Amino acid sequence: MEQIIFYILIFCIGTVFGSFFTLAVYRIPLHQDITHKRSYCPNCNHKLSFWDMIPILSYVFLGGKCRYCKKKIRIRYLCLEILTGIVFLLFAMSLNINFEIINISKLIYFVFGLLYIAGLIIIAGIDKEKCKIQKSLVLYEIVVLSLYMIYLYTVEYANIYRYVIYLFVVTILLVLENTYLKSKLKDYYVLQILQLSMLMAMFGYEFIFVFTVILTLLTIAIERIFNYIKEHKNKVIKKESKYFINLPIGFYLCCSNILTIIIVNWIACRG
Repeated sequence: MEQIIFYILIFCIGTVFGSFFTLAVYRIPLHQDITHKRSYCPNCNHKLSFWDMIPILSYVFLGGKCRYCKKKIRIRYLCLEILTGIVFLLFAMSLNINFEIINISKLIYFVFGLLYIAGLIIIAGIDKEKCKIQKSLVLYEIVVLSLYMIYLYTVEYANIYRYVIYLFVVTILLVLENTYLKSKLKDYYVLQILQLSMLMAMFGYEFIFVFTVILTLLTIAIERIFNYIKEHKNKVIKKESKYFINLPIGFYLCCSNILTIIIVNWIACRG
């Protein structure tokens, strides 16, 4: 019974985070405050009350419309809240946390894992629309992974050389982005993808990252096939170059990495 209550609680916490993520995905690209400024309707700018911001329930009871201007609220907000709740729940279930035998190491990994996944979800949400990896989110992930690295070294006496190497590489890439390459390149999306890739390899080990890349490529290929069939059916053919320029690789990487981590944890904790 305790397990069921715990999983329900994790799902609810996930939806609350998902509600915050919708705000972050909207505001971060606009360089707006995401912690102190109250939520508001982007159409009428009316500040939202507590009853307007209850995850999932507010959207359902309001009929998917703003209480004040009656403007329809994008369905993606509801989807992100539900999906975040499901991701948090699956991540908890994948670790097979047992309240009868408390494993502190597993609980610490669970907390840092949720913080890491939270960053990936926001990165994915922004990249899906903007094809851009926000530097502030890369720095957030660096902080989370650095704290986890410190914990592993000071408490579990683990070998952290691989963490240090990846952290060093990400730092070099950030310096290059801010100095030399920023003045030479108009679009440094590839460099941002490399930064994100290093962080993924740092948290989930190399073999998880390899599977992440494979799943990403498969997903993109399958989506491209379906798009081609749809375009051919509608007799609307897009240029290949334009498609790949607007391809949100970071979005696919983040989704694939989250799914891969959950699957690997599920197998490892039950193997």
